[in-house]
Amino acid sequence: MRSIILGFFAIGLFAGCSSKKLPPLQMVKKVDLPKFMGDWWVIANIPTLVEKNCFNALEQYELRPDGDIDIRFSCYKDSFEGKKKNYQFLGIIKDKESSAEWRVQPFWPIKLPYLVIDLAPDYSYTVIGYPSRNYLWILAREKKLPDSIYEEILARLKAQHYDLSKIQKVPQR
Repeated sequence: MRSIILGFFAIGLFAGCSSKKLPPLQMVKKVDLPKFMGDWWVIANIPTLVEKNCFNALEQYELRPDGDIDIRFSCYKDSFEGKKKNYQFLGIIKDKESSAEWRVQPFWPIKLPYLVIDLAPDYSYTVIGYPSRNYLWILAREKKLPDSIYEEILARLKAQHYDLSKIQKVPQR
């Protein structure tokens, strides 16, 4: 638990550090929160410390009566048969008009940016960005994403100034 807390603390401290000034990430115009809730498989990411060497990574979102979101993240460490890890976070909607800008709270008082920067019209995939571009999550409702869609997502991420060489596919089966 201590390493998780230290990892997120480091993310909070250093995530905004960048040697070059980047334009703000462009978010989607609107997220239908009830439609966004549910299971999302992590297809690829620029991982945080907690997510390194994860297999079958899954994010689950549940809308609470107060408008916040319960977030559960689980994965198997180091292999498909590895030890299962589970983490819980709180999602707080920052931009209530679009619902595309959140803050994720791993523990009080840390709140980290969570920006919905791409979203399929049918909510079959989404992309979550981080202002510094040090982190990224490509999520899908299924464990596999067609290569053509994945390549289109990468093209849009390049246009948003992401370093594509840092993006890693997450093993899913």
